[in-house]
Amino acid sequence: MKEILDAILAGDTPQEAYEALPLPESYRAVTVHKDEETMFDGLESREKDPRQSLHVEDVALPELGPGEALIAVMASAINYNTVWTSIFEPVSTFRFLERYGRTSPLTKRHDLPYHVVGSDLAGVVLRTGPGVNAWKPGAEVVAHCLSVELESADGHSDTMLDPEQRIWGFETNFGGLAHIALVKSNQLMPKPAHLTWEEAASPGLVNSTAYRQLVSRNGAGMKQGDNVLIWGASGGLGSYATQFALNGGATPICVVSSEDKAQICRDMGAELVIDRKAEDFRFWKDERTQDPKEWNRFGKLIRELTGGEDVDIVFEHPGRETFGASVYVTRKGGTIVTCASTSGFVHEYDNRYLWMNLKRIVGSHFANYRESWEANRLIAQGKIHPTLSRSYTMDEVGQAAYDVHRNLHQGKVGVLCLAPEEGLGVRNHELRAKHINEINRFRSL
Repeated sequence: MKEILDAILAGDTPQEAYEALPLPESYRAVTVHKDEETMFDGLESREKDPRQSLHVEDVALPELGPGEALIAVMASAINYNTVWTSIFEPVSTFRFLERYGRTSPLTKRHDLPYHVVGSDLAGVVLRTGPGVNAWKPGAEVVAHCLSVELESADGHSDTMLDPEQRIWGFETNFGGLAHIALVKSNQLMPKPAHLTWEEAASPGLVNSTAYRQLVSRNGAGMKQGDNVLIWGASGGLGSYATQFALNGGATPICVVSSEDKAQICRDMGAELVIDRKAEDFRFWKDERTQDPKEWNRFGKLIRELTGGEDVDIVFEHPGRETFGASVYVTRKGGTIVTCASTSGFVHEYDNRYLWMNLKRIVGSHFANYRESWEANRLIAQGKIHPTLSRSYTMDEVGQAAYDVHRNLHQGKVGVLCLAPEEGLGVRNHELRAKHINEINRFRSL
């Protein structure tokens, strides 16, 4: 690995030199273990500790198949799917690996007693398998996390509809929280040249997810002038939704849980911000009963901020805690677009406010290849910016996942893999200087 890292740090190593580099038989990776998948049984989600289940260890280098690439990972990031993997919720990810392993002799590689996790990366192509022509060893890349087989007609108008669609590093093995990752070559995109490795690694999953959910016609199809209610607007997903709303001529109404988070939204350019803790919104009277009076109070506050208008789009991802309020406050004919459900997967709402007011609920999951490419292009152009607040070393990944699980973070949390320190990998210093304040916005927290 030292030879590989030295070649990357040199910055001008030619393709043929990368092709000549020997690959190690094993590499360092962050894993969960199949024989520990019941370790948190009987505990509430909040009590489950990723620091106990995430391991950093040497694992065998997987076989490289057709259409695939091995990537030297300089940096990765923590997403909520890593938290779910680490606490074995809503199901153990080993069920995903077993199912994938039955697909073909080649996918059997993924069904192992350990799972290398992580759905983001920035790094360098080391090897490509047969049939890969677009990428060569030495290319600096980021990866989106959509893995599909594309053997069914269903996936060819929208790859997210492929019956064999999976999220790499969550529903497949050999993810990005490692020194080397195995990806399908059509997951690869050019690394934004003005960003460091850790900055470039951080947008992938959440940026693409927010793009499809809010901007794409497969999601809410946001247009200029729309009022967009964004839950968790300073968080890993919401911070990109806030940027897309502002960049696309919409008006974000940012919902946050502290004044510090409210200030971050204002710094991004949002003017309408609701601190739900300061307002003491309690949408549930108890675990089983919601409070429509609180929905009404929430809607009145929104109209005070917007000059009497309701929201056209609700960007939903908390799920159970907020979904009833989201349906209620959406304008007649408006859209609630939902993913993730980090506060609970079982949603409850009063259907009268949906059907009688012709509202729509749209389910959105990650992004297809084209949407991911477009989202990354906006990053590369400096129109949308990474929201990295902090980076951890790979040995600290348990703490990083714990912080995300307990909502102790802002924006995105990065993880240095092969990169020995932060700040490396910038190629376009002029573009970086132009946007340095936006790039560093979340680092002050």
